[in-house]
Amino acid sequence: MSHCRMILSRSWTLVKHFEGAPKLSDFKLKEVELSPLKNGEVLVEAEYFSVDPYMRPYSTRMMNEGDVMMGTQVARVLESKNSAFQAGSFVISNAGWTTHSISNGKELTPLLANWPAHIPRSLALGTLGMPGLTAYFGLREICCAKKGEIVLVNGAAGAVGTIVGQIAKIIGCKVVGSAGSDGKVQYLKEIGFDEVFNYKTVSSLEEALKKASPEGYDCFFDNVGGEFTDVALLQMRKYGRIAVCGAISLYNDTVPRKGPYVHYPLILQELRMEGFTVPRWQNRYNEGLEKLMQWVVEGKLKYREHITKGFDNLPSAFIGMLKGDNTGKAIITAK
Repeated sequence: MSHCRMILSRSWTLVKHFEGAPKLSDFKLKEVELSPLKNGEVLVEAEYFSVDPYMRPYSTRMMNEGDVMMGTQVARVLESKNSAFQAGSFVISNAGWTTHSISNGKELTPLLANWPAHIPRSLALGTLGMPGLTAYFGLREICCAKKGEIVLVNGAAGAVGTIVGQIAKIIGCKVVGSAGSDGKVQYLKEIGFDEVFNYKTVSSLEEALKKASPEGYDCFFDNVGGEFTDVALLQMRKYGRIAVCGAISLYNDTVPRKGPYVHYPLILQELRMEGFTVPRWQNRYNEGLEKLMQWVVEGKLKYREHITKGFDNLPSAFIGMLKGDNTGKAIITAK
């Protein structure tokens, strides 16, 4: 008989679908014993967890009440009966908010090969993961940002926004960012944004955008939606491009908003506005990741992680991230 130790897995489950802003009472901790591995299976232990804005709208569409909360993690392979995954290796897993899980390997992706020892593995959930790829492909393929153009990014101090701004600088653009605290504004200036303002303290959003770039904007990378978008569209230059990446300002609304409509600015300035999600470029992920890794190693792409310690703090870290508590990528350590 094989030496099998019982592994206890702890998971955060969704008690009920969120109404308005998520609350701690919407989550419940559950423990289960995992069964021994069958052929083709892999046992992984989480090392880092990611919380991202998309989980708020997607949980309603893709999860049932009682399910383990969705999300990605960097995990170590503890035991493997699958030749594609060696024990001791590291993977990205879609197992959600759970400490240990068994997989047939389909939801696991090995970490980028030749990962440098001095680069934290948690970056596979941020700069060198889904947020980094979102910024890379969104800016290049949807915004089509070119040298000399003016790029606007809102939610600029978040996981995606910080990378969008820096890649735009690498391309040779002027970059304007908007964020929700003076500390975030300061950080964005440190990593090379040309103009940054705190949208919570400016008296007029329209004036702040005009002052930051009197000649308008060629590209707008939109993470926020809502009123910000309505105002920004009126500042776009002819043939401008808007990449619609997120709408965090709307996620907790219980009643849909009525706002100004996009048609006039789109027609008069002949703008292109396109929504996207990053799996569109799944077959090119390695190209994106290798480029991002090169920039990180060269020091051209700086990163900051907002780290919360301990699996038990996942729900509060998620709630905090939706409120904008983090500068850079929100990460939770398993221990």
